[in-house]
Amino acid sequence: MSQNRFTPETTRLDDAARAGWLYYVAGNTQDEIARKMGVSRQTAQRLVAMALSERLVKVRLDHPIGRCMDLAAALRDRFDLITCEVAPSDPEAPDLLTGIAIAAAAELERVLKSPDRRIVSLGTGRNLRATVEQLPRMACPQHVVVSRLGNMMEDGSATPYNATIRLAERIGAPHFPYPLPVLARDAQELAAMQQQQAAQNTIRLCAQADLSLVGIGQMDMTAPLHVDGFLGRTEMEELARAGAVGEITSWVYDARGQIIDCAFNRRVASAPLPPAGERPVMAVASGQAKLPAIRAALTGRLINGLITSEATAERLLA
Repeated sequence: MSQNRFTPETTRLDDAARAGWLYYVAGNTQDEIARKMGVSRQTAQRLVAMALSERLVKVRLDHPIGRCMDLAAALRDRFDLITCEVAPSDPEAPDLLTGIAIAAAAELERVLKSPDRRIVSLGTGRNLRATVEQLPRMACPQHVVVSRLGNMMEDGSATPYNATIRLAERIGAPHFPYPLPVLARDAQELAAMQQQQAAQNTIRLCAQADLSLVGIGQMDMTAPLHVDGFLGRTEMEELARAGAVGEITSWVYDARGQIIDCAFNRRVASAPLPPAGERPVMAVASGQAKLPAIRAALTGRLINGLITSEATAERLLA
């Protein structure tokens, strides 16, 4: 006997999709939806809300905003980018994350629509997790999702904002978590861990990625590496003296966008960043605090794509 594919979960999503269509496309009120679907008004309200939360309904602005397009073109020209998207900023909340997450999700969706196998590698962080949450559910078993860095601290606890598993679940694709911690205790331990077959396979997939999405971290006392416990105050001060301004997947770099030769970077277990311009490496980043880090990453060609906010784009071009 074949297994029934209509599970309670799929039925619930079907109802939410129908309610979303009736509300956003057909223009029905929630009372009308309740009547047509034979449910209470409260249930209709919950189904409409679910249609949004599960990304079954996408709201996009059809009218291109000329200022954002001009800023994106200027950034592409100045930093020789293969792609750049600038999302509108709220004047009262210029560093709001939602806009760039939606823009990044649209770019990711474009890649995932390919019928041919694509390898997508991801960093971690709030921006990437928000990007994945904005992506609609898709059936993409032909693609591969791989993490560029580990999700474990030295004591075995997990770091927050892992996006790889969530993306794989959302698109129904196989995924490869990075099988090493974020940091090794020393260079010798790192070399031994990287000899593992699983680690070598994941690093190879990262090197072959058709698209890498990464975040950018600042290197002040609000740095994710410091807040999450990977760098203590003393190490932060040492890196500041070495000229550190930013990090990408834990690789710390200076104002020229050069990876710093230092004790910390010799412990970083993340997959190496691709050589400049060889593979699409797109950063999803914005905000005043990240400005020096974003500018350095662009200058040093650590990234060749950028999705950012209108306010950040204006600061980068000033």
